[in-house]
Amino acid sequence: TFVNQKCVLYIGAGALINPNILRKEVEHTNTKKRLFIDPQAGIIEEKHLLQEGELVQKIGSTGKGCGAALADRIWRNDFKLAKDVLKDFQIVDVVEMINQGIDEGKNVLVEGTQGFGLSLYHGIYPFVTSRDTNAANFLAEAGISPLLATEIILVVRTYPIRVAGNSGPLPNEITWEELSNRIGKKVEETTTVTKKIRRVAEFDVEIVKKAISVNRPTQIALQFLNYLYPQDENKNSWDSLSQESKTYIENLERDLGVPVTLIGTGQSNEAMIDRRK
Repeated sequence: TFVNQKCVLYIGAGALINPNILRKEVEHTNTKKRLFIDPQAGIIEEKHLLQEGELVQKIGSTGKGCGAALADRIWRNDFKLAKDVLKDFQIVDVVEMINQGIDEGKNVLVEGTQGFGLSLYHGIYPFVTSRDTNAANFLAEAGISPLLATEIILVVRTYPIRVAGNSGPLPNEITWEELSNRIGKKVEETTTVTKKIRRVAEFDVEIVKKAISVNRPTQIALQFLNYLYPQDENKNSWDSLSQESKTYIENLERDLGVPVTLIGTGQSNEAMIDRRK
C-alpha cells in the first residue's frame, strides 16, 4: 500500500519465506522498517531444500523448497509459521491491514509469482510450480476479495522463457545465439534464482490467449519489445517508437482484445513506455 506517498511492503499468509534469504534482502535494500509480515506466512527450512534436490534434474525445479514446504503445511507436519521464527520482524495481521487500506481508498498492488504457464493446475504438468499462478489465487493468498480488484495487469514477453534443464515443453524453441543474430547484439538471460541460462522460444499467442481467458486482464505489460525491434531499444515514449513497433503493438491489441499499456524496451527502469491515462 502507499501511505503519504511512501510504499509499505507486506508479505501475506500465502507466501513462503526462507529466513536467511529474507534477512539478506532487507539488509541489502534497507526495507526492514517498512516491511510487515503476516503471522501465518510459511517458513522454508533446510529440510525442504534437501527434499527438493531430485526435482532440480527431474523437472527443472529451482530447488528452493517451496513445494516441500507446502506439502508439510498441508500435512500439518511440524510446519513453522512466520510468527514462530521471524520474531525480529514486524508481525501483523496483513489481511486486516490491507483491507483497511482498501476501505480507506489507498492504492494496493499485489504482485504474483512466476508465469501462468507454470500453474500447478493450468500449466503443463508435471513441469509446473507448486501453486496456482493466476490473479484470483494471488488475491486469495493475500486475503483480498476478487471483487475489489480494479485492474489486472498481465505481463507478456515477446520471447517466452523457461528455466534451464529438463523443464518441459517450450514450443518453437530457439537459441540465444539465433536471437542475438536477429537483433545484431549478443543477448542471453539467466534465471533469477538458479543463475542458469534460460531457455527461449518464439512468441506463443495461444498460451497468451489462455492466460487472458483465465485471468481476464484489463491491460497488458509487454516486455522486451527491443528483442523484436532493436532500433527501439531504450525508447521511453510512444511517439519515439518506429512505425514497425507501433503496428505490431496495435495488431497485438486487436488480436488479444486487451490494451497494451506498458511497453518495456530495455533493461533499465527508464526503458518503459507508459500509455495509461
